[in-house]
Amino acid sequence: LSSFAARSSTCGELRAAHAGRAVTLCGWIQYQRPFFFCFSPWIRQGLFLVLRDFQGLTQIIIPQDEAHSHVKKLLSSAPVESVVRVTGIVSLRPPGQENPKMPTGDIEVKVETAEILNSCKKLPFEIKDFVKKSEALRMQYRYLDLRSFQLQYNLRLRSQIVMKMREYLCHLHGFVDVETPTLFKRTPGGAKEFLVPSREPGKFYSLPQSPQQFKQLLMVGGLDRYFQVARCYRDEGSRPDRQPEFTQIDVEMSFVDQGGIQRLIEGLLQYCWPEEKGPISAPFPSMTYEEALADYGTDKPDTRFGMKIMDISDFTQSLGIPFVQNALGYPHGTVKVIRIPQGMRYLKNKDIESLKEAARSQFNQEIVDIVCKPDGSLKSLLTRFLSQEQQSELIRVLKMQVDDVVLLAAGEHKRLCSALGSLRLESANLLEAAGLVLRDPAAFHFLWVVDFPLFLPKEENPAELESAHHPFTAPHPSDMGLLYSDPTKVRSQHYDLVLNGNEIGGGSIRIHNAELQRFVLEKVLKEDSEVLSHLLDALEFGAPPHGGIALGLDRLISLIVGTSSIRDVIAFPKSFRGRDLMGNAPDYVTSEELEPYHIQVSWPVSEAEAKKN
Repeated sequence: LSSFAARSSTCGELRAAHAGRAVTLCGWIQYQRPFFFCFSPWIRQGLFLVLRDFQGLTQIIIPQDEAHSHVKKLLSSAPVESVVRVTGIVSLRPPGQENPKMPTGDIEVKVETAEILNSCKKLPFEIKDFVKKSEALRMQYRYLDLRSFQLQYNLRLRSQIVMKMREYLCHLHGFVDVETPTLFKRTPGGAKEFLVPSREPGKFYSLPQSPQQFKQLLMVGGLDRYFQVARCYRDEGSRPDRQPEFTQIDVEMSFVDQGGIQRLIEGLLQYCWPEEKGPISAPFPSMTYEEALADYGTDKPDTRFGMKIMDISDFTQSLGIPFVQNALGYPHGTVKVIRIPQGMRYLKNKDIESLKEAARSQFNQEIVDIVCKPDGSLKSLLTRFLSQEQQSELIRVLKMQVDDVVLLAAGEHKRLCSALGSLRLESANLLEAAGLVLRDPAAFHFLWVVDFPLFLPKEENPAELESAHHPFTAPHPSDMGLLYSDPTKVRSQHYDLVLNGNEIGGGSIRIHNAELQRFVLEKVLKEDSEVLSHLLDALEFGAPPHGGIALGLDRLISLIVGTSSIRDVIAFPKSFRGRDLMGNAPDYVTSEELEPYHIQVSWPVSEAEAKKN
């Protein structure tokens, strides 16, 4: 770690075995203070400081004799976070002064010479992990925030994981690392793309939201196995915990099926997984999209805890409850519940009311709560419609225990699933805030979700269809006939990888037949296939069957290190509004700079005045 550098050791590597060794250390002054220590036969008085670098901390002792007066004066006047180089002798700390919390806590370095390489001016915040800083301030001074041990750990772990991924894919399984273009053209469907002007009037490049077309073209070109640590771009506006530029581990293979891709990724994650996080076992469990929606209300279930959605439509049909009967009379009408074990021990009435209000405001869905009282009876608005015998049967069907809370909803299947899935997660948040641990932060629950619909109705016009993922996904072989008669019922060969309720990857087997791809684009999606003429043309020149996947590297690393924000695993992230607070980007450019691109800016009045001033 000290090769090619002007130091002999790092600040984190010295141990008792190095006592007596002459060393040169370089780093930042973490803190400094005078000391007085009297413990027979040792009497010590003087100044010590702690030196920090990327690997750790070392205590530096400054002798008080006249011979070292220059060193004392130099280091005692140096501000915290100044960069220094010191030479000295490694010594054992006196008995009783060892620090077991520091890896270097058995030793100290008695300084002989010192040099201030660069002094530090007054800091906007302390460089300590436990000191609270606003995220805006951290991002404005990102180069200072990067000195924290947590960010150092996150970025170094990220680097190690990526290197292991390269080793697994390229060295062990013959993948070829290929860089694909960043300047391309608009892709139909998917997220909104950033535009880049060209010198041809009216013509723009697009920054790709993924290398999707290129990796398929590499399969047509016979590369067989492609891999890339790919930079991707999405103009998604102000979205919390999203980044306009992000990184994905992009993979594509020829002559492969869905199971082959899944086994590859399971092996990849096992190979690169950090030892300190414990082993992960494969194969990962799998469930269909419909199962995930029915049981968890989402296509990215957190399977670390229960509280699954239960369908009790058959049971409630004969109970004669008016709003239940009304809901069941509609197409796709159902009655569903989630049971919150021991809910009344941890939740207050206001918590239950907040859950009901959330369902009302977000999903236009009414919720009825049912509580099992200490005497075993029920407290609920439903009891006015139920006999004692029916109440007892309801307790049995719902498997209720004393203090359990059940949230019941009646209505359309998909809306109910989404509403109860959201309440399930919010209930878990409330329970954990009250002290009940439901989701082990050290547990990693992987899950494959498969058999997604190939198409979904457009939100703005439900009579038209859009791709559930992207237009290159192949239909499920069993549903090929439906593609031409009822495309809304066609399942796709798409698969998502979920970790602890977060989607960390998605992929599919691709359409490799030009005629089928053209039909999907023109007849089903009503897209202009001319935009993709290059891909359609390529598919007619002997394209092999192929498929792939992309893993979201930022999200994966954030889950491994246990941070709630992906910004904590990216060296220089953007704010949630897409701004670089450190460099103040995006920024204005002059009309002269825009002229070669044949662009003129139409300013809103307020912005024009601001720019003028």
